[in-house]
Amino acid sequence: MAEINTTPLVDVMLVLLIIFIITAPLLTHGIRIDLPKAASSVHAEQPDTVTLAVDRDGRLFWNDSALSETELQSAMRDAAARSPQPELQLRADRETRYQRLAELMSMARNAGLTRLGFVTDPGAPPEAGVATR
Repeated sequence: MAEINTTPLVDVMLVLLIIFIITAPLLTHGIRIDLPKAASSVHAEQPDTVTLAVDRDGRLFWNDSALSETELQSAMRDAAARSPQPELQLRADRETRYQRLAELMSMARNAGLTRLGFVTDPGAPPEAGVATR
């Protein structure tokens, strides 16, 4: 016999379809409960942020003021000693090499800074020929 018998396949698929039709409404059923109400005040104090900018030429700017690498290390240690510890926001030029950013992140970690963020420009159009995700 050269033909494939598809009748058992169709039977199994119909049985699975019926099972899913029956069990689907059971999964969406919720239990109604009354949750307790609690009043609390919102903690409005936000930790300070410190901006570290790196331009195309590799110059460093701590809160918009230029500084050298040794001054940067002492500024990072001072920021790490503050309580609450500020968040270091790293802003880099598009042309900055990743190696330089990795060095700055390592320097911040060695200084004791634990909160690090990256600042990007969400409105910038992607370059032609560059795939974005």
